[in-house]
Amino acid sequence: MGRGKGPRRVSLRDRASYRFDRTLARSTGTLMGWLVITCLAVVVPVSVLLVWTDPGSPRSLSGRLTAAWRTSAETLRLGAMTGTPLRMMLSALLGLVALLCVSTLVGVITNSLAERMAELSRGRSTVLEQGHVVVLGWSDQIGTVVGELVAAQAAHRPRAVVVLAERDKTEMERALGGRIGPTGRTRLICRSGPASDPAVLALVSPGTASTVLVLPAGEPGADAEVLRTLLALRAVIGEGTAGPPVLAAVRDDRYHAAARMAAGSRGTVLETDTVTARLIAQCVGRPGLSLVLRDLLDFAGDEFHLADATAFHGRPFGATLLGHADSCVVGLLTPRGRTLLNPPTDTVVAPGSRLIVLTRDDGTARPADCRHLVDASAKATDRLPGEGAARLLMLGWNRRAPLVVGQLRRTARPGSVLDVVTDRAVPGPREAEAEPGASAEDRLAVRLRSAPLSRPETLLGPDLAPYDGLIVLGPDPGDGPDRPDDWTLVTLLALRLAQERTGGRELRVVSELTDDRNRPLAPVNPGSDVIVSGELTGLLMAQIAQNRHLASVFDELFSADGSSICLRPAGSYVRPGGEATFATVVAAARDRGECAIGYRRADRRTAAPDHGVRLNPHKGERREWSAEDQVVVITTEAAEARETAGAAESAHHAGAPRPDDGDSPH
Repeated sequence: MGRGKGPRRVSLRDRASYRFDRTLARSTGTLMGWLVITCLAVVVPVSVLLVWTDPGSPRSLSGRLTAAWRTSAETLRLGAMTGTPLRMMLSALLGLVALLCVSTLVGVITNSLAERMAELSRGRSTVLEQGHVVVLGWSDQIGTVVGELVAAQAAHRPRAVVVLAERDKTEMERALGGRIGPTGRTRLICRSGPASDPAVLALVSPGTASTVLVLPAGEPGADAEVLRTLLALRAVIGEGTAGPPVLAAVRDDRYHAAARMAAGSRGTVLETDTVTARLIAQCVGRPGLSLVLRDLLDFAGDEFHLADATAFHGRPFGATLLGHADSCVVGLLTPRGRTLLNPPTDTVVAPGSRLIVLTRDDGTARPADCRHLVDASAKATDRLPGEGAARLLMLGWNRRAPLVVGQLRRTARPGSVLDVVTDRAVPGPREAEAEPGASAEDRLAVRLRSAPLSRPETLLGPDLAPYDGLIVLGPDPGDGPDRPDDWTLVTLLALRLAQERTGGRELRVVSELTDDRNRPLAPVNPGSDVIVSGELTGLLMAQIAQNRHLASVFDELFSADGSSICLRPAGSYVRPGGEATFATVVAAARDRGECAIGYRRADRRTAAPDHGVRLNPHKGERREWSAEDQVVVITTEAAEARETAGAAESAHHAGAPRPDDGDSPH
């Protein structure tokens, strides 16, 4: 039978430590008492030691004790008054009271400053600005939107850009600072909180802003949050016509109508998925279009602006195309606010109209007669080559894929075929839907096939030579890898390897990325396009935020109907191998019912960052045009039909100017 152990012996140190901890836990007064005792236990002996070791100290005991008292009192700030014990006690009492008051005051000030700094760091103070731009929400477009807004305001009166999102203020400032860099004279202000809360929304003073932008987040339910934010704006600003223009974006078209109602009469709502799908469909048959649109949408170069049309009142629209040396005219804004993009050349410019021009800035569109720069003998007489049926291949599937298929059905030439290879075993109901009308099926036949796209043989096995264009769509976030661009980059590598193995012609690939930082990593050839959906939406919103009249311009450019941007062979406008001014190109495009806005050099297709794209060159710029060069034009389906039907008439008038287009002097 074992012997039990006795109680553990507690040391004197442990007992003292326990008693001390228990005493401190009683109250704040006990803690202060211990602090006083500790200070006296250190200060008084040291003061006595200093006095007794000082050769100049008094000789008498009372004198030395008085000196020791003064040293201790001065150290503890208790006062150094001497005399009777009563006077010394009163002096110590005054010192303690003063010490208590000063310490309390310092504590109150410190706590108030700490609370104020914490409030500022949380971003909950009211913004008192006038004419600022308010950005509500946080998404992958935020860096592009804020960066372009800062660039747009660099040449104007400096204003503030205020961002309100449900994120930490310091984190937002650090993220935006790392993305856009120095903001110059533009102030960047961040506030933290839910934008759908009217009380929080009032902190950024939306009623005094020049423009309010509402961004959709990347997670599910983002469109519903945009709708709530728009309703909160109505609650803060009011439902009248007064107030700043509101620009919002939704992903799902089912929220578009409700968002427009919530935004009010001064609101504009973009469908980001629809815009991205339209651009993907357009780029399939127009290699290099994404480069042109990116240059057109950012504020680093030339953009669309509205210019005065007084000098052209009563004259045909064709006269305006050669009426500016440093700007390219592309349309009219009528007195009633209707946008006419690339109207017929005989359209009369009515008083009160404004010109839609591609120019550097608001004040650079100055009228200048450039008709003398046109060399009629350098114009080409050949008609544009016709486009036949196309065979396309789409790899991958996401929520924008049905919209891409719908756009291709509307724009494809009759007899075209689209092969879709997807990981999904059975396409959803929206994927199999066709556009209304039987003509859609006649234009494009869609063939769906399920195959594991993650396996190399799926991408390397089929013969890609018969295809005129390839579309690569990455998975939606949450449906595939954590970073959807990883799958897209792997697919592009496999396509590049398949092309090198076969030694065939250059594949025209249109790929979609979600992060602009992955664009330089995409292994594509110069004839391919990389579309960053978030960047495209951000650039578009920044452009419309500066001028809401441009919303209808871009809506038409990105739609399947009406006018659009195309890259045409330069040999269809000027004689290859010869020199000609850009004014000659503009005149040749005008004769075909188009507006020329730039060109792409074939010898610089691989040269970053512009890849040979030059928009809005001077009308007097003279260069030698090769057959591989391309001209960037704004055209319509009607213009193409007129070009095909009236090629002979165009050749007849190529060398002689038409009076109704403004070539004859007025």
